[in-house]
Amino acid sequence: MRIDFTPSRRSTIGAEWELALVDRRSGELSSVAERILDQVRPDGAAEHPKIKQELLLNTIEVISGVCTTVAELKADLTESLDVVHKVTDPLGVELFSAGTHPFSNWYQQKVTDKERYAKLIDRTQWWGRQMLIYGVHVHVGLDHRDKALPVLDAMLNYAPHLQALSASSPYWGAEDTGYASNRALMFQQLPTAGLPFQFAEWSELERYVADMFTTGVIDHFSEIRWDIRPAPHFGTIEMRVCDGLPTLEEVGAISALTQCLVEDFSTRLDNGERLPTLPPWHVQENKWRAARYGIDAIVILDAAGRERLVTDDIADLLDRLEPVARRLDCAAELRDVETILACGPSYLRQRAVAKQYNGSLKAVVASLVAEMRDGIAR
Repeated sequence: MRIDFTPSRRSTIGAEWELALVDRRSGELSSVAERILDQVRPDGAAEHPKIKQELLLNTIEVISGVCTTVAELKADLTESLDVVHKVTDPLGVELFSAGTHPFSNWYQQKVTDKERYAKLIDRTQWWGRQMLIYGVHVHVGLDHRDKALPVLDAMLNYAPHLQALSASSPYWGAEDTGYASNRALMFQQLPTAGLPFQFAEWSELERYVADMFTTGVIDHFSEIRWDIRPAPHFGTIEMRVCDGLPTLEEVGAISALTQCLVEDFSTRLDNGERLPTLPPWHVQENKWRAARYGIDAIVILDAAGRERLVTDDIADLLDRLEPVARRLDCAAELRDVETILACGPSYLRQRAVAKQYNGSLKAVVASLVAEMRDGIAR
């Protein structure tokens, strides 16, 4: 099987932001996506170009166009959010984004009536029906196919950093799971989800995909749902590690960090460098540590087994990437990562609200809704 990779303008950026729909009074999930999508659809169009349906009817997704800077990406997403709010506000429906809903039951949620979703649920059964989860995906353009797999492997070194910063799913079924990101470990239960294989050559990826088609595992490349994957039709590397992010500021920060990492790796490849990689077993352990402990995770740095507190490594990483961020005109957004560290990622903020309100998870949902509208309370 041949998989063509369409090169993109280098380090252009796009994002996909999954949003939960909740009832304003109860905080419960509300399965009104079809009604909202119908109302935002431009006259004569089959759908809105940047507001999309998802697996569950309690979810919509806003996507950006192809952007040059993170500031442009944020403005693009804001425009779509404004369109959605004009429809949801009169309906008594609010938006939030987090890795999971703190208390709504998965078995009460309705699946979007589409053949591909029905096939997914039929195949995955109990695990598929439990995918009451939300994420943020960031695409960064690559100017040559041969960069895709080396950049993917190098990005895996920083997957725990991105996971820790974005972790926002401590609750599941009204219980505190003890994890910073319960979503990360739930999602990998689906076939072809989770950590990617680390292929040395593009032809190895092509053989893998051919095997997946031959054995009926997938019908389309997009059904490979790895935490980080090449997106050949877009000409990007797609970072899918992150839990849903409650605020535009956090989406911008994570997007800037992702864009800077990919640009840095792209430049190093141009200079003839060999990019650093980790053994798969270290990558796997780092994912679990970041999902469990968030910003308190001790991550493995290299094949020799050196370890470091993830926040210390992030601080040095931000300094190292600052010249890259200036070139990409995203220095301010990259430094917003420091805001996440100062205020705490969402999993910590959610637990703090629950503690303040005597364990009320309805208060947690209300805080997520407020953050979507107003940003992180400082």
